[in-house]
Amino acid sequence: MKQRGQRPGNQNLIRAIRYLGRYKKEAGLAYGAMFIATLAQLMVPQLVQNILDSITDGMVASKILELPSQVQTIAAERLGLSIEQLTLNRDNSVDALLWAGALIVVFAIVRGIFAFTRVYMGERASQSVAFDFRNELFAKIQRLSFSYHDRNRTGLLMIRATDDVEKVRMFIGQGLLMALQAVVLMSGTLIILFLTNARLTLAILPILPLAFVMFMVFGGVARPMFEAVQRKLSAMNAILQENLAGIKVVKAFNRERQQQERFNNAADIYMNQMLRVMRLMTFLMPLVFLLANIGQGVVLYFGGSQIISGTLTLGEWQKFSLYLIFVFIPVGHLGMIISQMAMASASAGRIFEILDAKSDVADEPDAKPLPTVEGRVEFRDVTFRYLSGETPVLNAMSFTAEPGQTIALLGMTGSGKSTVINLIPRFYDPTEGVVLIDGHDVRHVLLESLREQIGIVLQETTLFTGTIRDNIAYGRPDAPMDEVIAAAKAAAAHDFILEFPDGYDTPVGERGTTLSGGEKQRVAIARALLLDPRILILDDSTSSVDMQTEYEIQKALDHLMVGRTSFVIAQRISTVLNADQILVLDQGKIAASGTHERLLEASEIYADIYYSQLVEDANLEPEMDPSLSTLAKEEVQDV
Repeated sequence: MKQRGQRPGNQNLIRAIRYLGRYKKEAGLAYGAMFIATLAQLMVPQLVQNILDSITDGMVASKILELPSQVQTIAAERLGLSIEQLTLNRDNSVDALLWAGALIVVFAIVRGIFAFTRVYMGERASQSVAFDFRNELFAKIQRLSFSYHDRNRTGLLMIRATDDVEKVRMFIGQGLLMALQAVVLMSGTLIILFLTNARLTLAILPILPLAFVMFMVFGGVARPMFEAVQRKLSAMNAILQENLAGIKVVKAFNRERQQQERFNNAADIYMNQMLRVMRLMTFLMPLVFLLANIGQGVVLYFGGSQIISGTLTLGEWQKFSLYLIFVFIPVGHLGMIISQMAMASASAGRIFEILDAKSDVADEPDAKPLPTVEGRVEFRDVTFRYLSGETPVLNAMSFTAEPGQTIALLGMTGSGKSTVINLIPRFYDPTEGVVLIDGHDVRHVLLESLREQIGIVLQETTLFTGTIRDNIAYGRPDAPMDEVIAAAKAAAAHDFILEFPDGYDTPVGERGTTLSGGEKQRVAIARALLLDPRILILDDSTSSVDMQTEYEIQKALDHLMVGRTSFVIAQRISTVLNADQILVLDQGKIAASGTHERLLEASEIYADIYYSQLVEDANLEPEMDPSLSTLAKEEVQDV
């Protein structure tokens, strides 16, 4: 599914980070709070030095001042201090200790407040970015053409709108803030260290390039591994989604064990890939601690030497050790930052792969609204392939449906019936030729204006979570209740709806599981009829109902088709008998066309289909309308 010319992962991640520009206030507060919290953190080692130096100076002053006066003078001179200074150090040491301790508490409070602000505002900003990503992905997936969904499994798209978005969000909300905090903390620490003791700083400086090189190598190795993790996770979720969607088939054919093995294999592959990543992570962290320990050893040796020589105080040495920790804390965080960045880079690439996908069916730049149509539909030399290079599903097909006509499409499975009706609302575009409605090429009009004038009942009935009323009014949510009831009556659905205790407020369950197949189809027919369309498409819309219900629906449809151009795919004779024009399809071509009487004499394919169904219908128990049963038996006797 990789798009040609797709941007590298890091560029996609930068593109994702730019979404923060939509939330400047939240991002500004998060990064401002991070900067202040880091400055407060940097102040603490200096205060620790002040405490240690005050304690040391006070202790030394107290010991010297306890000596005889002549010895005091000699000791003070060797320290370069006067007796007054020693007395001041002794008397002020406790106050200095209290002030330094109080300031440490103040800076801790400041750091805590701004650290909370950083985390909270960072989460708000990242959640807002994730909100935008999810909405854009959902909107894009809705707009992408059927051909895109033909090529990509549902589970794969679901994981990109959920798990991939969450990984990008976590990096923006945590990893990016940690990265910038690491830069500020390390830069500030190195500046302070150089100002404190340049020689000691230069002693530990060579360790840092080693750490950065190590993490750059780690990042380069980790990103493709995390991309593989996401692919394995998508494959596992696709199996899960497919199994849940077809759980009745799985149980009906007793395939639970085989499906479990299939999922176990996918989960095992995913786990092994995750273990590869974890091996890399567990190898990295000991290296971080090794570098930190090497740095600490360098400080102990060179710092201890300077203390012995008198060029470094104990407080300065302790401050240097604390600041050294501030150098290696960001280095340690780099492992987490780079792993998050690697995951986010892989996920950002997969997100933008969808957002940048080009739909095969989209509004042209100069597309105009389709005016209210009369319903004349023309196929002019239409050829269609689902994938380039395949054998055409339709081959140079031409026909015209006049306004108000009912067109029946018959043919064997794979003859192209469903493809014909998919081209009218422009679910797909013809590979060659044009589809015209009232003389307008459907590719040159706005999709919304085209589809709002077409009512469709597809072969696979789909209902949505909600009530029966919600599903009937799906295309017109603001439709008054009397129109909803009228559409239900026309679709022979009103009576069974009233049998439910809650009537039109009855929940239909997920995918309409609380309704039978025939009930779902009648609700779907009512949903299409409520739009009062000029063009009506019924894709085998009575395939899941019994003969009597089909007869009732057909009587209602016969009335409602008057004045509408209707395209009907049906497997039974009732619709065929009433059609103004019947198209008999064979291998993507129109093998014969005309009325029922004409085709019965002129088309062998039509006659075979008709009589095979007629014999089947005549052998059914007379549970359907008696007149229809009698008609079928008389026709068979004539044969």
